Amino acid sequence: MSSIPENRIVVIGGGPAGLMAAETANAAGMSVDIYERMGSVGRKFLIAGKGGLNLTHSEPRDAFVTRFGSRQNEVARWLDQFDPDVLRKWAAELGIDTFVGSSGRVFPKDLKAAPLLRGWVRRLRASGVRFHVHHRWLGWNDAGTLRFSTQSGDVNVAADALILALGGGSWSILGSDGSWQETLRERGIEVAPLKPANCGFDVDWTPFLREQHAGAPIKPVAIQTSAAGQSSRQGEFVLTRDGVEGSLIYALSAELREAIDAQGLTTIRLDLAPDRDLDRLIRDLSRPRGKRSMAKHLHRNAGLEGAKVALLHEVCEREAFHDATRLANAIKALPLRLLRARPIDETISSAGGVRLEALDHQLMVNALPGIFCAGEMLDWEAPTGGYLLSASFASGRIAGAGAASWLRATTTRCDSAAGHAVPHPSDSATGQP
Repeated sequence: MSSIPENRIVVIGGGPAGLMAAETANAAGMSVDIYERMGSVGRKFLIAGKGGLNLTHSEPRDAFVTRFGSRQNEVARWLDQFDPDVLRKWAAELGIDTFVGSSGRVFPKDLKAAPLLRGWVRRLRASGVRFHVHHRWLGWNDAGTLRFSTQSGDVNVAADALILALGGGSWSILGSDGSWQETLRERGIEVAPLKPANCGFDVDWTPFLREQHAGAPIKPVAIQTSAAGQSSRQGEFVLTRDGVEGSLIYALSAELREAIDAQGLTTIRLDLAPDRDLDRLIRDLSRPRGKRSMAKHLHRNAGLEGAKVALLHEVCEREAFHDATRLANAIKALPLRLLRARPIDETISSAGGVRLEALDHQLMVNALPGIFCAGEMLDWEAPTGGYLLSASFASGRIAGAGAASWLRATTTRCDSAAGHAVPHPSDSATGQP
């Protein structure tokens, strides 16, 4: 077993949070090494940006922070240090100009993730950050030294401070498999079980809908959840062979998942014609159908066709199609029973992780000074729309600054106790400023 020389700060995980932590610690004068399980850093970042990299969102801060649900107060403190405006300026410094789309989401002008990542890695290397790929973290040995598995065998790595940015439990093929959970629990770090987030849900479709309409978009549509009372949210989603997924479902996924956990299943109500009120629908559907088919009648008088009509047939009894009032009510509030969330490895992100109560305001583990955590491995979640990336970047900034501050303070205390000054990494070889 070989040994790698001691590093000042080790960052494990080369996603956005880990890279931001490394950049921040390095800018504070620390020597930084990044260890990544995959053959290159930022794999999930690249895949997430394949259809257009959604960096952040432009909505007002008060609305922005509510997207983090029960963790909004904690995440708001991270965003105090690195908010969406700062993120856009940071990207511009890498030569990546951004724009605000019609939905309020913020994208690079070329929509691509690769140029930003390449420029970022290039700048990190130039500043002295060292990268070590194909290093799978195995935890600690009996002496408290970090252990890694590599293609050449196991190695031990000493660190004066450690930043863990290991990702959540989604997309294991890209390195985020949540395998770190038990390792941290064994060290006494509180970890909430990982759960699917930004996920689809299973529905017990008939074979006809599964075969004929899987992949069909449902838009525009509004969804009312059982917990939402009379309120609803409008957007779009997609029918799948197993159920439903897409942006509107993802936005509600935390609430839906928790309802299923509590009750075993949950029912949502679909408004298939959100631009028409109930009275108008009843009036229009009451018009004589004549020789027109029901499909043409629904298209002409309710604006429905294709997959939306298939959903009506999936849920409604046949008699409902001959009663304008029943049919109109079904169109405005079609009940759809969700059975379970899709498996975590299929989801965009995960909930759960290292409990924020186990960390201080700098994201250092209270019980293990010198160990910091950042990114999706922390116990928070957010919908898609730039919120996930924003908070991951911001948490990396907090952890990187925290590790540098802690290490500097620790070194100062040790120096004072020894009665002499140890040179700061930025000092000259003689140890003088």
